[in-house]
Amino acid sequence: MTAVTVKKMLLNDFSAFHLLFGNLDENIILLEKAFDVNITSRDGEIILKGESAQIDRVEEVLQVLVKNIQAGEVIDKQRVNYVIQSVNVGDGKKLEDISKTFICVTSRGKYIKPKTIGQNQYIKEIQKKDLVFGLGPAGTGKTYLAVAMAIRAFKNNEVSKIIITRPAVEAGENLGFLPGDLQMKVDPYLRPLYDALFDILGTDAFNSFKERGLIEIAPLAYMRGRTLDNAFIILDEAQNTTREQMKMFLTRFGFRSKVVVNGDVSQIDLPSGRKSGLVHAIEVLSTVDDIGFVYLTDRDVVRHELVKKIILEYDKYEKAHKDVKNGQN
Repeated sequence: MTAVTVKKMLLNDFSAFHLLFGNLDENIILLEKAFDVNITSRDGEIILKGESAQIDRVEEVLQVLVKNIQAGEVIDKQRVNYVIQSVNVGDGKKLEDISKTFICVTSRGKYIKPKTIGQNQYIKEIQKKDLVFGLGPAGTGKTYLAVAMAIRAFKNNEVSKIIITRPAVEAGENLGFLPGDLQMKVDPYLRPLYDALFDILGTDAFNSFKERGLIEIAPLAYMRGRTLDNAFIILDEAQNTTREQMKMFLTRFGFRSKVVVNGDVSQIDLPSGRKSGLVHAIEVLSTVDDIGFVYLTDRDVVRHELVKKIILEYDKYEKAHKDVKNGQN
């Protein structure tokens, strides 16, 4: 029979109790199920009962969550589950560094900060290196965080211009049949970039910067023949570049510029037989010390919890069918 350990935690900040426990104690219920412990509170104390090693893990999770609350972060089911997973794999200490990292404030007063260990590493690499590849599935914040870092650099006068681009690859739709001129035809491909800029800067500020040529959003084809000095340049959806396009892009940026290349190698929309420029660039440049490579995973997904489950199921399905196909060859 396993011995039961009782441990008490004193929570000095009474206002944090409700945020920590959640509506109808939903956060505490998650912890009790995850670690098979009993958690109660009384007179400013949190009382933990269970197996000793599990109690230690719960205490570590609670300490991280309290620091998150003190840093003004939202504590919801997704956040609690992420902290639980991180502590279980021994990454609890790394979580402390996340709350110290701050990027900028949106036009609505929202603080933009990394939410996961992977995102924090991504931000640190962008701060340290002039060229960074951010690789990972949908929902990991690659585009949004890169745009936030670009705006921060611009506001801090580290660059004089922001340039954001992505390849206009036809994924099930034909550009020729869409209405309007070329700009109207490619705008749907650039919409996620506009959304991120609107959210962080606000519509008026964005339009002002764009009209003055300080922010430029354009298809990748528009980059040919240019040298881009003193700019923060983002290449989004880079998995849909060809080898030629990627080489062209990577040789565009000049002095005092910073470049972030984002992509998801599991979502390549190029015609069959064409090798992704992103995949090729990883192979060619992976040994260059001055280039940063950050690999985000399903653990870094910050959208709805179902997005993470969907990604995992697709990965599982594709791996199983790839193994079957290889076995038949």
